[in-house]
Amino acid sequence: MGRLHAPGKGIARRALPYKRTPPSWLKVTSADVEDKVCKLAKKGLTPSQIGVLLRDSEGIAQVKAVTGQKIVRILKANGLAPEIPEDLYMLIKKAVQVRKHLEKNRKDKDSKFRLILIESRIHRLARYYRTTRKLPSNWKYESATASTIVS
Repeated sequence: MGRLHAPGKGIARRALPYKRTPPSWLKVTSADVEDKVCKLAKKGLTPSQIGVLLRDSEGIAQVKAVTGQKIVRILKANGLAPEIPEDLYMLIKKAVQVRKHLEKNRKDKDSKFRLILIESRIHRLARYYRTTRKLPSNWKYESATASTIVS
């Protein structure tokens, strides 16, 4: 599949294990994993950071294989899910950083162009999340108020 704003057709992709069951050497119950996920979310970690931390430090390759639920669903069940999806949040954060850079460096035309591309991705993703009801139907990205969403 091609990239949205680049000519590349990268082949990098994740490599999920074929077996959907947790490994036999993993002696962690699903309740323990859910507690750890909730504890990490209360510390302020994003769902992907939680997954990386559990993979690297606890040896839990796939949370879904152990618990039967994905990390975001566990967080949503416990009322800890982020109000806007993580990928949209990261794009907004990037746009705020580029806009802050442009305030200092007004002549940076390339950054201005990249900001346009980032914001078009934000609008496209927000439209998808509004249609799938993950965002309220009246939610709108505005560059003036974006820094309050990120902070």
